[in-house]
Amino acid sequence: MTSTLEHPVRQARQPGLVLAGMSVCTALVVGFVAAINLAVPELAASSLHPTSAELLWIVDAYVVVFACLVIPAGAAGDKFGRKGTLLTGLGVFAAGAVLSSVAPNVPVMLAGRAVTGLGAACVLPNCVGILVHATAPRRRGHALAVWAAATGIGGVVGNVGGGTLLSVASWRTLFVAVALVAVCCLLWVSACAPVSTRHARSLDLPGAVLFVAAVVALLTGIIEGPEQGWGSTVVLVAFACGLVLGLAWVLVELRTPHPMLDPRLFRNPLLSSAAIGMTVLFFGNFGLFYVNASLLQYGRGFSVLQAGLGIVPLTLPLLAGTRYVPGLIHRAGLPVTLAAAFLLTSTGLFGLSCATALPYPVYAAALFVVGLGIMLAGPCLTAEIAAGLPVEQAGIAGGLQSATRELGSALGVAVVGTVLTAAFTGHLPESLSRHTPVPRTVAEALALEPAQHSAITEAFTDGADTALRAAALLTLLAGALVVAGAARAHRSAASR
Repeated sequence: MTSTLEHPVRQARQPGLVLAGMSVCTALVVGFVAAINLAVPELAASSLHPTSAELLWIVDAYVVVFACLVIPAGAAGDKFGRKGTLLTGLGVFAAGAVLSSVAPNVPVMLAGRAVTGLGAACVLPNCVGILVHATAPRRRGHALAVWAAATGIGGVVGNVGGGTLLSVASWRTLFVAVALVAVCCLLWVSACAPVSTRHARSLDLPGAVLFVAAVVALLTGIIEGPEQGWGSTVVLVAFACGLVLGLAWVLVELRTPHPMLDPRLFRNPLLSSAAIGMTVLFFGNFGLFYVNASLLQYGRGFSVLQAGLGIVPLTLPLLAGTRYVPGLIHRAGLPVTLAAAFLLTSTGLFGLSCATALPYPVYAAALFVVGLGIMLAGPCLTAEIAAGLPVEQAGIAGGLQSATRELGSALGVAVVGTVLTAAFTGHLPESLSRHTPVPRTVAEALALEPAQHSAITEAFTDGADTALRAAALLTLLAGALVVAGAARAHRSAASR
């Protein structure tokens, strides 16, 4: 039995401030994923002297730790208190960013990135937990819709904010600025967030360890796939370990009296389709983020700041239309709304692939269409995941949402990156394609033959177009499966 250790949650005196605070915290930890991508060229040329593999892990160490620990961190919030866990996470996040900002070498940088990922894992799921308990039931749908929009806006905030800072200062300043924002968020949450209930349940350490190990193995395979090759020994072993550890986790959780995340919950077709849908949504979203900044810089000659600002049209639907989505879901139904969301997202991605040589307003219009899809899908999927778990497991619900989001982000970057690299090398001029090894990036190709600048950037643009079309197709097909599952779940619920 679950018992309460604290007094029941008090309704927030200023729920608007709580919602705003949770949204800002969410945008911070999500946006940091996007901001670091803009700093990659500067990091590559910095005194750290990272190899190409080390540079990849400087970017991905944060995502891996974030994704692995987000469900255990949500469970910790349910047990020890969501506000306290969130505040601890913000402090750890700031400390990790400071450590990264003063890193004298790659190992210290990787340690700082991992610490920051640990803090982010404590932040994101407990934002959902606090909102669920601090918001009146009749306003909960609206609050979750706004929070879902913040996850989408966060990536754009990272692009714009990171681009602005990097255009006037170094990558070290970026980390310092992130730490300062985290401290401000800590003070904000401390002042306005109410204390929620705690539940006397075990943390299920065996289940947590197996879950983390399985996700680490899976993400290692995904991240190393583009670099090592999808058929390489490293990648195949990582996927095999992920499968074995995942099966072991299921067996352990089925025998545990109080599992961290009960696998039987996924018998609920609405919960399982919502989790898959969140993965698909962020697959397309972060596949776009991975390509967009480089495409704007190489294809259109944008500066880093202009590339960061170039993504802004995607945010307009999220800022202006999110408030209307719960009402639309109520009138049209979840399956219809989800169908429209995935159709718009895939259409926008395909439109971007056709607009790289057209005037920027056409490109911006395609970004706006992608934003419409994210605007519709985010609130639907977030609400369904939250509704699929008991209210006392609100932190785990937030963790599941966050874990599927990070998994989708990693898949999007890996798959889109693989297609981009293959198409880029295939479109290179013959003199470069015969080189051993064949250059895999624009920088490598330009270093070999700077006189071929136009042909190299054109090859990159062609590769990016191919990658965006692949992302559009995969988003459409996977989205159709998610919508079909949601429709079956709703028909089954209606018949009962």
